[in-house]
Amino acid sequence: MHPYRRRLIIPVLLVVILISAALWQFYHQGQAPQALPTQAGVPVAVGDEINLLARLIAAEAGTEPYEGQVAVGAVVLNRVRSPLFPASISSVIYEPWAFESVSNGLIWQVTDLASPTRAAADALNGWDPTYGALFFWNPAKPVSPWIWTRTIITQIGNHVFAR
Repeated sequence: MHPYRRRLIIPVLLVVILISAALWQFYHQGQAPQALPTQAGVPVAVGDEINLLARLIAAEAGTEPYEGQVAVGAVVLNRVRSPLFPASISSVIYEPWAFESVSNGLIWQVTDLASPTRAAADALNGWDPTYGALFFWNPAKPVSPWIWTRTIITQIGNHVFAR
């Protein structure tokens, strides 16, 4: 082998390894999936909806622990997968009287979306700390008596999560 080629092997290998590591990190860590599978088997595009989901998380659970933020996102996604609710993130979020923060406009007033966006990505990537909950509420706030007929699964922070 020509001596010039031997000197190039190690730098070329290092460059290939660094590029591979960077690509792996980009595609596998903290990146939201491009589509959300639904019960009907038709994926729902989430590119524009992740911001909407993050806004809802910020408005509904911005002061909750991180796990509670992911849990609120998981409830929305569980509803998308359920035949009892609309089949897209935006349809679930905009369903009349579904979320107080949509009714009172708080969803459009939130400004710090860093943690809620990570929570939305974690929920979209499959983390469901609610174990399939379809509802959540703060027991310290006045709510419809109907919501108390739901089976409570868990409590995270100030919210209870139920089916």
